Amino acid sequence: QVQLVESGGGLVQPGGSLRLSCAASGFTFSINAMSWYRQAPGKGRELVARIASNGGTIKYADFVKGRFTISRDNGKNTVYLQMNSLKPEDTAVYYCKRDSSLDWGQGTQVTVSS
Repeated sequence: QVQLVESGGGLVQPGGSLRLSCAASGFTFSINAMSWYRQAPGKGRELVARIASNGGTIKYADFVKGRFTISRDNGKNTVYLQMNSLKPEDTAVYYCKRDSSLDWGQGTQVTVSS
């Protein structure tokens, strides 16, 4: 069955960096667009970034442009989210998702606090 396993979250100070990973299995990763979403306490889930199957088309939410970078390694069935210049408002649970499906990972907590 489809599995999406996120890792790399944690506690970081404002201005710091984290790299999230999402290991995928159970489907043909290389032909699927993938996305990262996040959900802050008391808020809805929102799109952070999306990457096409071959990595050629990338979309970012305005609130992360210039700070976050999405990438993928189709040989490792993994999608990444490099997060730099983190702000307290980036605190959320981060999820990866296979596009055009209802397949979500379990999420990884990112907390930005001094």
